[in-house]
Amino acid sequence: MDARIPWEELIARWDGQVPRYTSYPTAVSFHSGVDARTVETWLGKVDPAAPVSLYLHVPFCRRMCWYCGCHTVVANGVAPVEAYARDLAAELRLIAARLPGRIRLARVHWGGGTPSILGPILWRRLDEAIRTEFDIDPQAEIAVELDPRTLTQPMVNALAASGVTRASLGVQDFDPRVQQAVNRIQPFAMVAEAVSRLRGARIEALNLDLMYGLPHQDELSVARTAREALKLAPDRIALFGYAHVPWMKRHQRLIDQDALPNAVSRLAQFRAASSVFAAAGYVAIGLDHFAKADDPLARAQGEGRLRRNFQGYTDDTAPVLLGVGASAISALADGFAQNAAAVPDWRAAVLAGRLAVARGVVPTEDDRLRAALIERLMCDLALDIGAVCRGRGAQPQRFAEALPRLDAMAADGLIVREGWRITVTPVGRLFLRTIAAVFDARLDRTVGRHARAV
Repeated sequence: MDARIPWEELIARWDGQVPRYTSYPTAVSFHSGVDARTVETWLGKVDPAAPVSLYLHVPFCRRMCWYCGCHTVVANGVAPVEAYARDLAAELRLIAARLPGRIRLARVHWGGGTPSILGPILWRRLDEAIRTEFDIDPQAEIAVELDPRTLTQPMVNALAASGVTRASLGVQDFDPRVQQAVNRIQPFAMVAEAVSRLRGARIEALNLDLMYGLPHQDELSVARTAREALKLAPDRIALFGYAHVPWMKRHQRLIDQDALPNAVSRLAQFRAASSVFAAAGYVAIGLDHFAKADDPLARAQGEGRLRRNFQGYTDDTAPVLLGVGASAISALADGFAQNAAAVPDWRAAVLAGRLAVARGVVPTEDDRLRAALIERLMCDLALDIGAVCRGRGAQPQRFAEALPRLDAMAADGLIVREGWRITVTPVGRLFLRTIAAVFDARLDRTVGRHARAV
């Protein structure tokens, strides 16, 4: 993965503030014109015969990790969690009542926050609430994000009893100094115990979330964490770059900014960890994921079926994603809708018997075409602009204005362009978000609302 020009120059040219492209239009385009009444209409048009995915957001943690960029708060005691679980069940009933028939769920994903903060009793109640309102396909993937620091055996038993098939464990880094700097003390033995408990309960599909760009990390330490992670034989690994946005997440101000690596060091860290995973036989997936060669995600990428949604890379093909809980996002045929992010606002809507939608967006036909281009580029690291356009009744010439920028990227070794076909190089993978941004007509580069690409 050698660049034809120095990394410093590549970063100076291509390290802009760009979205992660888990959707297009991205969430910064969402507005209050999409409201509860809008989404009621959308839900009424869902095909009851089509598979649907369900995402449930639990925005509570026992303690705050200072790097966190998620919608989450620290729960003081059990009362807030109990109240949230009760209202989450109520929201499930509200959504089900607005659908035209009983829906079959092909995927269920629990995110957070820390969903296991619910504990076994509340977990079972919510599992029953889901099954009361929806049918879950016997082959459905049921996934949950977990914090190894708080994962108990009774909770693992409850997860297994409800049919959970995949678990994602937050790790970030195994270096004690780094853990101290981000307020997440989590020794390797603790994570290994969580893995053992999950596999002992036959929850065998395991993901690990790692992070680079944290304070006090360097190339050697990140590679060391990668090797430690491989001892746990995860099926998938997500290697996220830390996004330092203290103007958006106030708790990130507790991180020593002087201890953060610069962009060149961040690139070196990503490359070092990637090399460890590649040497172990893991397949690089899209921007920042890795998977065993026989994992469904790797197979989906090889067959051109890889998708990207608000949970990241996925092989989920369901045309509808229903988001439940504070800040959760739904993707329906007509557009995207996001619930109120603050729990009190979300709860007020649910208790009033209305959908908790706060904002959203209705994509234009141009948006949908650009979304297809961006998704294929983010998933395949290659794009046939002509084929995508023709498949949607458009001419590739409408993107002629993008060619000079693409050619500049080709000159710097980020892509190879052959007519309307572009292929991302190994060097270009590190700048994939910047390459995808070429097709983003809504991106306002004068407003710093995104993390940097590198």
